[in-house]
Amino acid sequence: MALSPVVQAYAWGSRTALPELCGTASPAPHPVAEHWFGAHDSGSSLCTDGRGLDARIAADPLGELGDRVVDEYGGGLPFLVKLLSAEQALSLQAHPSPERAREGYAAEDARGIALDANNRNYRDANHKPEILVALTEFHALVGFRPVERTIALFDALDVALLRPYRDMLAGQPDAEGLRAVFTTFVTMPHSALADVVSDLVGCAVGYLSAHGVDGPWSPVAATVTELAERYPSDPGVLAAMLLNRVSLHPGEAVYLGPGQLHAYLNGVGVEVMANSDNVLRGGLTPKHVDVPELMRVLEFTPLPDPTVQPTPVDRGIPGEVDYPTPEPDFALSRIDLPAGTESVWWRPEGPEVLLCTTGSVRVHDGDSTEVLGAGGACWVPASANTVTLSGAEGATVFRTRVGDR
Repeated sequence: MALSPVVQAYAWGSRTALPELCGTASPAPHPVAEHWFGAHDSGSSLCTDGRGLDARIAADPLGELGDRVVDEYGGGLPFLVKLLSAEQALSLQAHPSPERAREGYAAEDARGIALDANNRNYRDANHKPEILVALTEFHALVGFRPVERTIALFDALDVALLRPYRDMLAGQPDAEGLRAVFTTFVTMPHSALADVVSDLVGCAVGYLSAHGVDGPWSPVAATVTELAERYPSDPGVLAAMLLNRVSLHPGEAVYLGPGQLHAYLNGVGVEVMANSDNVLRGGLTPKHVDVPELMRVLEFTPLPDPTVQPTPVDRGIPGEVDYPTPEPDFALSRIDLPAGTESVWWRPEGPEVLLCTTGSVRVHDGDSTEVLGAGGACWVPASANTVTLSGAEGATVFRTRVGDR
């Protein structure tokens, strides 16, 4: 059953990247940031029969989701699949744990904050762990960098107004030291913040002049310079100095668990997450920022390596690799079908969303057959006995299903 995406036209998206991937008119009239494939309350995909996927699931939850998913998730699809294209940096943000999401959602309901209000943090009661797999070169800020590396960065740029914070980290090189410095950054008066950012940019430009693009800290220096150009008095520019700056090649991924501070910078990728739209923002955005609530959810333990490498698996599906995470709400794998490959098949154990990102693939689930081009997706209900993929021209398909508890 083919799925039509919910198109999100956020300002940070690209007018060309997703239209060109999907073979639609380019440039689009407005930035195209995300294509959603799923059954979220804020936007459900349409199925071939014209019904929303949410309505289809509601009409027959056991047939669409299977006994286990209904028992564990109460009749709702627990994951959401996206194509994402960032031409500009997204907001500096983190997502809550399940417990904090339930508490925050109930608290905002009790205060009478409308679900669509601009100052609403929790639009549902779910957590939002996520994984993003790069389809192009993809750049991001992900998780707090190990402190000794951040001290080395501060020393390399040698920003006079940042030396007190460098010394704070050196005196307490752990999660609490990071908490103290980050808290100082995000609560700094705007007048003082503008001076520090200006000093930082001057030193970053000087570093780039001396080292070019190949210096060990050149990507960070370039990133803070670019962010400061758009947000000259935003604490997110200083916070970027504390985070891992990651460059992904196509096929590589980053995983973000609860409380991991991050900002996607640019690139195109496949993103899979728990079925939630909860975002706590800390800067780099004109949208609602709630620093006290963000501080309640942040995880300050340094994250040495946020990347996830594809891992070969043997489930009887040639060309399949996994992107392992600890999350039960979703499991993501990629199936590569070189040109001329014979068909592959498997027996699904629950609902799945298949998303084609290159080439063309024929999907047969016993009841229906769909031909997907790049950017096309289909729904496989739990009631399907088998799924067969065939792609004479070659294709890449991302397979999302419910994980194991």
